[in-house]
Amino acid sequence: MTLRVTHLWRHPIKGCGVEAVERSELVAGAAMPWDRVWAVAHDGARIQQGADGWASCANFARGARTAELMAIRAVTDEAAGQVTLSHPRRPEITVDPDDAGDAARLVAWLTPLCDPARALPAFVARAGARGMTDSDFPSIAVLNRASLAALAERLGRPLAMERFRGNVWLEGLAPWGEFDLVGRDLRVGGALLRVRERITRCKATTVNPETGRSDADTLGGLQAGWGHQDFGVYAEVVEGGTVAVGDTVAP
Repeated sequence: MTLRVTHLWRHPIKGCGVEAVERSELVAGAAMPWDRVWAVAHDGARIQQGADGWASCANFARGARTAELMAIRAVTDEAAGQVTLSHPRRPEITVDPDDAGDAARLVAWLTPLCDPARALPAFVARAGARGMTDSDFPSIAVLNRASLAALAERLGRPLAMERFRGNVWLEGLAPWGEFDLVGRDLRVGGALLRVRERITRCKATTVNPETGRSDADTLGGLQAGWGHQDFGVYAEVVEGGTVAVGDTVAP
């Protein structure tokens, strides 16, 4: 089978909404455009309000701490710089996270979804094109549909790809064949990606993105079936270009 792109996803506010797109203009040395541009710091964060730039995921509201966040969907208005968020148990909200008033509205909107006994949303941080990725470099998360199918078969239930917060999903690889790409370059549509490392997963992947409830032991399934808790790989963009659903991929 030809290796090709089946889905593209971005997450404009880290941990707070997933959005499917048909194409993306990747730029060398940057995350996917509009992916993790912002993140919501919690009240135990070790960063200061108003500080821009990358910081560790431990500072932010995310699905590993708050399962309800995994059920948020996003729609980005690129021209307006606004993001509309929806959740099955919250009213829809549209915000410009760079606007102080909207940022406060976003924090207030997220707070009822969080456990009051744990760290709560406090303020919005911005990473811009660098992206507030979980890796310490601007990354594109490349995931394998065959690996998802293998894990779903082991757990005896379907698994939505949104659990894994990937950017580029591929078909045509064998299960776990993405790990063999580490250290190699991939021509994906008009862009060139260099695969750097495997992605080790967290509890966020146990959560159903439709319900916001933890309902599948993805980490246990990975460990029992394959002796690790890795799923997907991080790549960096070394040559920019357009990537679209349906594009072929040349390892």
